[in-house]
Amino acid sequence: MREAVVAVLRQDDRVLVIQRGPQVILPGYWTPLSGRIEPGESQEAAVVREVSEEVGLRVTPLAKVWECPTDDGDFLLHWWTAEPESDQAASDQLVLAPEEVSDARWVTPEEFLQMTPTFAGDREFFERVLPGL
Repeated sequence: MREAVVAVLRQDDRVLVIQRGPQVILPGYWTPLSGRIEPGESQEAAVVREVSEEVGLRVTPLAKVWECPTDDGDFLLHWWTAEPESDQAASDQLVLAPEEVSDARWVTPEEFLQMTPTFAGDREFFERVLPGL
């Protein structure tokens, strides 16, 4: 099974989610920031790289908080909390990679659960894991 990371960036009671862009698998889905771990790359380094590539933020990985397979079973997802450096997390500070990200929003767990389409594993995280963090 291939491996990927999911970056859980929180700001107060909100989590940063993106709408997948036109050049990625399953465009239009709402999900936290995520991406494949490259050969020889640590999970923490993948979190830093993916967040920078997708929304232009510099982050510090804090802790691995969960793991689950993707809905199709192709990847094992390693979920990490991460903290944006300084005050750069405001929505107007985000620089979206247009081929990978169509939109980005800071949402509450309740708002995320109302968004469509989303992945089953993401919904499980917001319903079951996030409340305990």
